[in-house]
Amino acid sequence: MLQPFGERIWITDGPVATVAGFRYPTRMAVIALASGKLFVWSPVALTPELRRATDALGEVAHLVAPNALHHLFLADWAAAYPGARLHGAPGLAARRKDLAFDAELGAGPDPAWAEDLDQTLFAGNAITTEAVFFHRPSRTAIFTDLLQQFPPGWFRGWRAAIARLDRMTGAEPQVPQKFRLAFTDRAAARPALAHILAWPAEQVLMAHGEPVRSDGQAFLARAFAWLKP
Repeated sequence: MLQPFGERIWITDGPVATVAGFRYPTRMAVIALASGKLFVWSPVALTPELRRATDALGEVAHLVAPNALHHLFLADWAAAYPGARLHGAPGLAARRKDLAFDAELGAGPDPAWAEDLDQTLFAGNAITTEAVFFHRPSRTAIFTDLLQQFPPGWFRGWRAAIARLDRMTGAEPQVPQKFRLAFTDRAAARPALAHILAWPAEQVLMAHGEPVRSDGQAFLARAFAWLKP
């Protein structure tokens, strides 16, 4: 269930989701803010066990969909926590008109979590605009889809070949090739990259891949070297 990932941050893996014929592991994070309220990032399928574990940590105040691709389980969480504010990445409200979003994620942190988290918007990508966060107490940079790493044998047959060509498999997490090609406006993306590389990140968390547990700042410099001017 929820496992500690550092000071005031917990993670858990959810069930596998199938998107465009590919199986994706899912992961979420719960952060206890200085206010005592909970910030839930990229929520996975809500089970009774997960709800009890989350409730044991405090009051869920913020449900966060960090890009327009991570929204499969938002409705269940919003129904379970009607008092929580729903925050969506740019473009998601238009895609999920069935959900009543309270705010759109911006290039800077919401005042409700600014003491604990910094954030930036990785703009310039034709697939999605992703909000990337930095959790100060645990020194964790939090990505959704812009960094991925699938374990050996996860994909088979033609899917394995495509995943290899797409940089979804490798020795360490990488930016998939489809996302690299989708950065059609690299100049718009570079201010966010500079902001991210300035974070004193020790750890890097992502939705689809093994977390980086040390030297996070150096890892991020390697992972995004192709995007630098």
